[in-house]
Amino acid sequence: MNRAHSEEYRKLGLNIAYYRKERGLSQIQLADRIDISRTHMSRIENNDCAVSLDVIFSIAKTLEVPIDKLFEFR
Repeated sequence: MNRAHSEEYRKLGLNIAYYRKERGLSQIQLADRIDISRTHMSRIENNDCAVSLDVIFSIAKTLEVPIDKLFEFR
């Protein structure tokens, strides 16, 4: 992962966690629905790895959140 974008990854992870919790899903439930491991889901939310667009698209679709909302950094 390019640490130059660390802050953006951190905010993305926070947004994913926010919408996941808003939908009442655990990390393992979301991970199962998008076919990744719970460990990978945790690493995404905790800014511990880069994430592919395919995974981001799957997360947004599963959470029923427009893609741009995941990138709406406050």
